[in-house]
Amino acid sequence: MTPVAPRLQQDRYLLPDVARGLAILAMLIAHAGPIMVDQPAATAFLQGQLNDMASPLFATTMGAAAAIVLAKAGRSPANVRMVIVQNVIRGAILVLLGLFLATWGSWIAIVLSFLGIVLAIGTPLVLLGTRALIAVLAAVLIFGAPLNELILAATGPLITGGERTPASFLLEWLFLSPHYRVTNLLPWFLFGALLFRIRFGGRRAGWILLAIAVPAWWLGPLWRGTTGEEFSPSGSYLDTLHDAGLVLGVLGVIILLASLRGQRIASVVHAVFLPFEAIGSISLSLYVFQVAVVAWMADNGISFGTTDPVAWIVLVIGVPIVGILWWRFVGKGPIEWLIGVLSGRYRPRRASPVKASSAP
Repeated sequence: MTPVAPRLQQDRYLLPDVARGLAILAMLIAHAGPIMVDQPAATAFLQGQLNDMASPLFATTMGAAAAIVLAKAGRSPANVRMVIVQNVIRGAILVLLGLFLATWGSWIAIVLSFLGIVLAIGTPLVLLGTRALIAVLAAVLIFGAPLNELILAATGPLITGGERTPASFLLEWLFLSPHYRVTNLLPWFLFGALLFRIRFGGRRAGWILLAIAVPAWWLGPLWRGTTGEEFSPSGSYLDTLHDAGLVLGVLGVIILLASLRGQRIASVVHAVFLPFEAIGSISLSLYVFQVAVVAWMADNGISFGTTDPVAWIVLVIGVPIVGILWWRFVGKGPIEWLIGVLSGRYRPRRASPVKASSAP
């Protein structure tokens, strides 16, 4: 029977957990930014880069996780259908959870509803052959940005106040949100599945990712410097290239570090990776926890646009420490466990019946 605690699961892949941990830490730093307005330009720049990296990196790890689960299910059509149904249910739960978290009064733009739709749509696509999967990824990358603009032009600015309809929510999630869109997150999900097909590469794959990342990241500043354009809209080609530079750079570094040999070096890399692996394996629970912490701060006078170093430390350092302690002493995150139970992936343990004593 597979242990429930992630730290006891010997078949877990290192890269998705570490990358997911980096993504959730990047989210924490970005979400703590509004309460640290007075900061040096250098740290504000770094905060912006982490904010841009977080959601596409998280979507990449979701795609890798979907590919891993499908691979473990084997070729049995019944098992494959079961995984697809489970991920559709999990996606629906993430959508509802995202809507629920949005009512808590935090200043965070909740990403869970977008990721839930990506999970439901993307899981069946992971079953495609490698060439077909690359073709779908390329098609979404090419047509996603103009499609977003076309839908925006056809519908006008999204009405976020007053009564909302399911259609308005769906349009927002798919094309119109100023923060996230399914059209921009789905390619990263599919890319994560492709990474699993090469078993997260090795030294050569790491260098290739870095070789692509550097020019991709620099292309935006070079373009703006040449054309005088000051801003690249979220979801545009330049914005996607910028995200690619960040995500591929992070993944390349992780893969290269993981490929290092030698007992001492491996021990150092393991020590560096361990906290990210810990928070990455319970990232969804940690995400919900940080929304709760931010909502509590907002209710208690710690507002958007202020400078509060203590509150910043609580979010960026305190929340991950809670996650690491939970991972070490409790095990699986409570939200991961609950969604697993509701989707049928986990079965709650039943207490063994106690035999009556035959003693007089």
